[in-house]
Amino acid sequence: MESKILAGLKFDPGILIIGMLVLMLLMLIYIFQLHKKQNQLDKKYRAFMRGGRGAKSLDEALENKLASLNNIEDVNNSLNERLLRLEKSSGRSYQKIGIVKYDAFKEMGGKLSFAYAMLNYRNDGFIINSIYSKEGCYSYIKEIIKGESYLPLADEEEEALNMAMQYGMENE
Repeated sequence: MESKILAGLKFDPGILIIGMLVLMLLMLIYIFQLHKKQNQLDKKYRAFMRGGRGAKSLDEALENKLASLNNIEDVNNSLNERLLRLEKSSGRSYQKIGIVKYDAFKEMGGKLSFAYAMLNYRNDGFIINSIYSKEGCYSYIKEIIKGESYLPLADEEEEALNMAMQYGMENE
C-alpha cells in the first residue's frame, strides 16, 4: 500500500519521519526541563508559605505586620488626642510677653520700674505696671482683651503691649 501523498514528494519520506522524531525528542526534553523548573518553584512556594528554615510563615508574618500596624494606629490616635488637649490648654496659657523697664521718677536711677505684658494667642491677658519710688513699690494690673485695654495705658504700658502682640511674629 502506497500513499499518494508520500508518492508525490520529491524527497525520501523517511527524512520527514526522522525530522519529526528529532522534533518530538527536542519537545520532550523541553517539557522535562519545564517540569523540573515547575517542581523547584513549587518547593520554594511551599517553603515560603510554610516558613522554612526557622522563618515565619506568610500568614504569621502578615498577622504580625497587621498587629504592628494596629499598634501604630493606636499610638497615633493617642498622640492626636494628646495634641488636641495640648492645643486646647495652650489657648489658655500666656505665650506672648513684652517688658519695658523705665525710671518712674527723674531723681531715681537704675530703671527699677517696669511694665510687663502677658498675652495668649488671642491677645487676651494683662499688663502689670510696677512703679518704684523712695516710699515703696506699687503695682497695678490692667486687663487686656483682644489687644486693647478699657483703661488708659501709660507710654511704657503701651510699648510693652505692642512688644507682646508682636512676640513670635518675626518667625511666621
